Amino acid sequence: METLFAVLVGLLVAAGVFLLLSRTIIRVVLGLAFVAYGVNLAILTVAGLRDESPPLLTLEGPYVDPLPQALVLTAIVIGFGTTALLLTVALRAYQVAGHDDVAAFGDNLARNPDAPDGQHADPEHLSPDLPEADHADDTAVQMAEFERLRRLTR
Repeated sequence: METLFAVLVGLLVAAGVFLLLSRTIIRVVLGLAFVAYGVNLAILTVAGLRDESPPLLTLEGPYVDPLPQALVLTAIVIGFGTTALLLTVALRAYQVAGHDDVAAFGDNLARNPDAPDGQHADPEHLSPDLPEADHADDTAVQMAEFERLRRLTR
């Protein structure tokens, strides 16, 4: 049984690394998830696959160690949250850039409307590099208010 689980861990981690080396952002997210699932299965396998009683005091022992199960359960919840966050970031990057090629993102996700490839960012989701309005006036007003409050507190 341990051999089967070891092969499954190897396959999951190998598929995850293969997907991580891809240039598509969704494949990278899936690769991270596969590696996480492989590590979870490895933790359970290393803890031992024994047919013993669950760690309940009402049952007679010997008991199974509950720590690996708790670690894996926590890792599943954290992995789900991380995957959801990465998928949200990937969707936003696709909306802004207009493509999902990780290598083509560069330092700036904002696309030039006059780009020769004809791909434009989603007009409803402006990039932080291209603000809608100049906020210099707002900053001056905020600084004046800060100075007024500072004088009042003296």
